[in-house]
Amino acid sequence: MLFRRTVLASFAALTLLPLAAMAAELPDLGGKSVVVVTENAYPPLQFVDPKSGKPIGWEYDAMNEIAKRLNFKVEYQNTSWDAMIQAVSDGQYNIGMTGITIKEDRKQKVDFSDPYMRSQQFMLVRGDEKRFTEAKSFGAFKDGLVGAQAGTTPFYTAVYEVLDGNEQNPRIKLFETFGATVQALKAGDVDVVLTDGTAGKGYVDASGGALKLIGEPLGTEDFGFIFPKGSDLVAPVNAAISALKADGTLDALNKKWFLDYKMGE
Repeated sequence: MLFRRTVLASFAALTLLPLAAMAAELPDLGGKSVVVVTENAYPPLQFVDPKSGKPIGWEYDAMNEIAKRLNFKVEYQNTSWDAMIQAVSDGQYNIGMTGITIKEDRKQKVDFSDPYMRSQQFMLVRGDEKRFTEAKSFGAFKDGLVGAQAGTTPFYTAVYEVLDGNEQNPRIKLFETFGATVQALKAGDVDVVLTDGTAGKGYVDASGGALKLIGEPLGTEDFGFIFPKGSDLVAPVNAAISALKADGTLDALNKKWFLDYKMGE
């Protein structure tokens, strides 16, 4: 898998830089409180640990490290994907995180951080699926149904790269959360879920062979944190993201959550 190989190569090249020197260059936010909202439905970026019942994941670790380096206190809250961008735009929350693709139309409502991750779209199917093997053959399989969340990158990928460009196509079944689309896939209510490789790998690894990714990548996307327009947190968070990239922290998180962590174990 391309993402897996990229992470391994990046981690192998990890070099340790003097953290104290880098920390001295970062802004100090003076212990202020920052409200961060997430969905907790996008493993391994953020999700509820089935053992402890506590929210965990790549984005939690990254945000906690950013908060430590910038000296602010994080208060986490939860909301649905459908409500998140508008709620952050309205100033209900200071930062939003849930693997949000950086897109020009979204920039009209919120400000984005610099990218902290790049991922690719794949087709997630049941492990015994043999009726189609990639987007073209699925498009020709007229009985095939796609599970998606309205307004998400997977939804538009399904509409414009897999199907016919009709957003009202009856082959698209809408769900409130990404997790619900995967449950529908497992139950046989839909035949494909479009997902980026990060979340898809998390579900495949936890499925015990019940799920698999098929076909070539359907597109590339960059993820960023979101802020209300004009937020004074954007520049400090960008500085912290740059530091986390430079000292190998993001590579270490990639290894922890995409290579080492096994959901359900």
